[in-house]
Amino acid sequence: MAKTRVYELAKELGLESKEVLARAQELGIEVKTASSGLDEDGVAVVKLSYVETADAEVAEETAEPTPEPVAEAPAVEEVPAAPEPAPEPAPEPEPEVVTPESVEEAESEEEEAEKIIEVVEGVTAHEFGRMIGERTGEIVRELMNMGEIVPGGGQIPVDALEPLGEHFGWSVLVELAPDVEEVDEGPQRSIIEYEDDPAAMEERPPVVVIMGHVDHGKTQLLDTIRSANVVAGEAGGITQHIGAYQVDRNGSKITFIDTPGHEAFTALRARGADVTDVAIIVVAANDGVMPQTVEAISHAKAAEVPIIIAINKMDLDAADPYAVRAALTQYELVVEELGGDVISAEISALTGDGVDELLDMISLVAEVEELKADPRAPAIGTVVEAQLDIGRGAVATVIVQRGTLKKGDALVAGAASGRVRAMFDEMGNQMTSAGPSSPALVTGWGDVPSAGDMFQVAKNERTARKLAEAESARQRAAEFVVPTATERLGSLLEQLRTEGHAELRLVVKADAHGSLEALRDAVGKIKRDDGKVSIIHAGVGGVTSNDVMLAEASEAIIYGFNSRPDAAARKAAKEHAIDVRTFSIIYEMLDDIESLLIGELAPDEVENFLGVAEVRATFRAPRYGMIAGSYVTEGEINRNAAARLVRDGVVVYDGRIASLRRFKEDVQTVAQGFECGIGLENFRDIKEGDTIESFEVRQVART
Repeated sequence: MAKTRVYELAKELGLESKEVLARAQELGIEVKTASSGLDEDGVAVVKLSYVETADAEVAEETAEPTPEPVAEAPAVEEVPAAPEPAPEPAPEPEPEVVTPESVEEAESEEEEAEKIIEVVEGVTAHEFGRMIGERTGEIVRELMNMGEIVPGGGQIPVDALEPLGEHFGWSVLVELAPDVEEVDEGPQRSIIEYEDDPAAMEERPPVVVIMGHVDHGKTQLLDTIRSANVVAGEAGGITQHIGAYQVDRNGSKITFIDTPGHEAFTALRARGADVTDVAIIVVAANDGVMPQTVEAISHAKAAEVPIIIAINKMDLDAADPYAVRAALTQYELVVEELGGDVISAEISALTGDGVDELLDMISLVAEVEELKADPRAPAIGTVVEAQLDIGRGAVATVIVQRGTLKKGDALVAGAASGRVRAMFDEMGNQMTSAGPSSPALVTGWGDVPSAGDMFQVAKNERTARKLAEAESARQRAAEFVVPTATERLGSLLEQLRTEGHAELRLVVKADAHGSLEALRDAVGKIKRDDGKVSIIHAGVGGVTSNDVMLAEASEAIIYGFNSRPDAAARKAAKEHAIDVRTFSIIYEMLDDIESLLIGELAPDEVENFLGVAEVRATFRAPRYGMIAGSYVTEGEINRNAAARLVRDGVVVYDGRIASLRRFKEDVQTVAQGFECGIGLENFRDIKEGDTIESFEVRQVART
């Protein structure tokens, strides 16, 4: 028997989904979300409750009010009332005498009252002339008479504005530009914070990101949604990639960020841009949950946004949506069909089946989240993409998060400033304004802004330039003071020591699923009274640059159990000061995590990375056994140093370098960019493509 979803019943009753959901829960019906299903009895009970409520309200309105008992007043003698005095006639207004002199006086007073102008410090002669209706030449000439040599595009000195206005019959109110030194600058980049009046807030469209494993249909789904909207909308536009686009759905809009995956999504988050409201995780019904699916889930959870599961490729014979839903429970995603609260939809991005229902689910989640913004405030938003375009100069795709961005607005994003010369949508149509949650391609930047930077509208271009220059100076200064992983760890430890309800966030990578599950269980038992450990992502294999990005965005530490970072991950970890800790003994790793949660600096031994060599050939030598013909890609390889052999990110040997030869000679070290032969102590299982890491262990004092 088909069930009626809560939101469908709400639409039938002409009510909001959340109101009907609350009513159903009050009546004892087991529903968790607005997309939960109701059987016929449940629908009847909910409808009947509204009928009874309406009848009760009508009865209350039509019932005659019961007269209140009136106490009997004591008898008194009637006294004839005194006649009321007749009202005095109002004095007739004297007729106003209108003379030519009084008319001129009134007109001059009206003109004086109207001829007041507000200008901002830094206004140019051309702008001032346009504001008061005078030619630029007249403004420049009068400034010369005042002893100020100012060209048409030059800025008028502040002390000359008032006398200049008086000469042309205007009272000038000068608003001083804000002092750049007072701008709040964060440790990494300026995060624009604002508060809006709740009474000014209005509903805004949701901003959605689509993520998932490669080849599971993310791009196809985005294309299907976009093409369906183009067909339904105006024809004749030229679709262009601007990094985001908006679709209409039953009179409401949905904004999609067209990113290549969770890497770009997390890169935005790492720069402080929490622009997304809903995350859609695409899972192929024939493949199920794959490694990048798990990464996407971890990134969406870390962003703390509602998740919708889109089970794609339902047109295939091998599709098994039940297996997908069951597999998701391993990652704490329990869909509604299994009694949870995560919405799922079965779709085929190729044929379009189920896509309309998916869009309905997005609108439903947005309704429950009550997304609002003030459309009349000065515009603030985020840069999604930016590049240098031939013919148009620096362009950037932005999403407005608050206020309305208009053509001609001066704006600043990080170290880039400019004026909105033109705005375009994804169809290439020109826009005059963009409200909350609207994407737009903006031209008119002086420099290319950085993706993830927040932008804001400034009072004028001069203010925008000053803000951009201040941010540029801050960035240059920050380049000379780059925190190390040790300094960042020290800051984290201080935070764990001093904060109540502290949380230590971890990204954990292991060599096998069995090891990973054992670590999950063991880490879950590590606690303190006012702190906890949270694993925001766990996976099998080597540490990747994606793991480093997630750790940066979530302020986490990376732990590898018999798992090592690759070259790209090492470089990213160094650039972003992310601590990557690797262990081969499980209890040592657990002791280290517990020490961090307590707030102790650990460990007693510190591993110092020396270099990496890539195995390009193998051959046997009578005296040395298996020799790895290698090329040093990083640092240097030292003879007799500690070493480990890494295969596909997993450690398969941990020991020492027994021999190091270059050509036919024994050497002590081989530097980056040179070839050598490496023999490992008591180990012969060396294969082409393996990497050999050289390191040393130093003893340090625990503090």
